[in-house]
Amino acid sequence: MEGKAFFLFRLNDHIQYLNKIQARLDGRGDFAGTDFHDCKLGKWLYGSGPEEAESAGPEAKALFDSLMAPHERFHQASHEAIAKQQAGDAAGSKAAVTEMLSLSVTLVDTLLALDKAAKG
Repeated sequence: MEGKAFFLFRLNDHIQYLNKIQARLDGRGDFAGTDFHDCKLGKWLYGSGPEEAESAGPEAKALFDSLMAPHERFHQASHEAIAKQQAGDAAGSKAAVTEMLSLSVTLVDTLLALDKAAKG
């Protein structure tokens, strides 16, 4: 692990991705998003993450496991927000953005809890 702030680096990966999606929705970029396996957080979740979380203890592993479903759904919601915006469905896009932001809060809170659990 990359020192005591390791899980905070994963938090930063998520925030950077969210910022790119938001810029696209605000007309300030052309980022189309990625599959949930292919973003930096996803590569960690489906790569070295399980082993690293397990080495941080059982609480950290449980928190890690709870990231999977909201992370996948976050990506689905971000793709929906972009697609609905492109289709001219402002209300649909806004609903998807609301879900995306709610899921983002869940991911941020869980990553912060994971960092705290790992420090122990």
